[in-house]
Amino acid sequence: MHRAKPVVEVVRLGLIPFQEALQVQQFYVNRHESGSAHALLLCQHPPVYTTGIRQRPYPASVLDQLRLLGADVQRTNRGGLITFHGPGQLVCYPILHLGSFKKSVRWYVCELEKTIMSLCQKFGIESSTSPHTGVWVADKKICAIGIHCGRYVTSHGLALNCNTNLTWFNHIVPCGIEGKGVTSLSAELQRDISMEETVPHFLDAFKEQFNCELKEGDIGDS
Repeated sequence: MHRAKPVVEVVRLGLIPFQEALQVQQFYVNRHESGSAHALLLCQHPPVYTTGIRQRPYPASVLDQLRLLGADVQRTNRGGLITFHGPGQLVCYPILHLGSFKKSVRWYVCELEKTIMSLCQKFGIESSTSPHTGVWVADKKICAIGIHCGRYVTSHGLALNCNTNLTWFNHIVPCGIEGKGVTSLSAELQRDISMEETVPHFLDAFKEQFNCELKEGDIGDS
């Protein structure tokens, strides 16, 4: 007897402040306590620098300097160090119970990386993984990944540069990795690749990689 594919609800949040998106994530995390569906939250953020749980290299004085650039600064409970989120970047927060997939955080992160590599391939971009989490084009990161997992329920997720203004990254060492750069779909293809063009390819790649069904939903659907 074949096991039914998990159903994942796609929720499009649009341009939303990072702090507000955290609250939306928590709502969907809490839903899993009542056995409700998995969700895939898609959004963009106004300019914001976020730090992960390994935040020691970033004292308050450094974070204050970043605020002077006109960006928000937020500390989070995801893995990883500092990164940037802004317009033109596809941010995806999968809120999944890994019990419906595979109870392995390592497997989950690898599947996220493979999803983005598949998407890049659809655009004709050769990408790879490295000992550092995320997806790379040569020595430039095109997608950052930082997750949290509690009781096998995932939150936080990935950030793929579509047509992001990459100069925001000049003020930090992205994800704490020295000597590496950042890139975007637009930079690699030398043409504007919008969120609207990217999302359908992302959803196709996610559906295939996670062997699930997707359905459209609205905030607060049960």
